[in-house]
Amino acid sequence: MAGKSDKKTDKKTDKKTYEATAEAKMQKLGAEIDALQAKANLAKADAKVKYQEQLNTLKEKQAAAKVKFESLKGSAGNAWEELQTGVNSAWQELQTAFDKAKSELDK
Repeated sequence: MAGKSDKKTDKKTDKKTYEATAEAKMQKLGAEIDALQAKANLAKADAKVKYQEQLNTLKEKQAAAKVKFESLKGSAGNAWEELQTGVNSAWQELQTAFDKAKSELDK
């Protein structure tokens, strides 16, 4: 029976580690999104509209990723492992949108 509790503890540790890592990545990317927003605000009027559209998309993806992450944080048992796939997918979409917006703003 000790093996079962060790496995359960390992899963809790894995979940906590994943949550901490994901939280840190989301905070870092959030700060980078804020920096892009500030840069877009300084752009000329014609470029500002284009940048703002990209930033709006980026912020929508950021909100979606946060919702999925909050669901994962509130999950119990093995459910978090299933939710992890959705969080990873949302994170990848957010990262891709960020990279695209950053590349446009860096031109």
